[in-house]
Amino acid sequence: MSDKRTLKPFPTHRSDEEAEEFVATADLSEYDFSGFKPMRFEFEKKAAQLNMRIPQGLLDAVKSKAEARGMPFTRYIRMLMEEDVSRP
Repeated sequence: MSDKRTLKPFPTHRSDEEAEEFVATADLSEYDFSGFKPMRFEFEKKAAQLNMRIPQGLLDAVKSKAEARGMPFTRYIRMLMEEDVSRP
């Protein structure tokens, strides 16, 4: 028989301390995490700047893809570049 229980919505917290207490004490398997998106954290300082001209249609397409991923288009472009240069 499959487990068809209803998952609880993930609560919001007003502070890091509240969130830490929740994570330390809650059974996280009872909560619905489907609304969460992966997040990338960027720690390296950005010291170089890039300025380039591209066709408007390409920029519109990039912005659309970035929006679908929930990120600014400049971060999306940087992510694509990082993924490409990190391939063997």
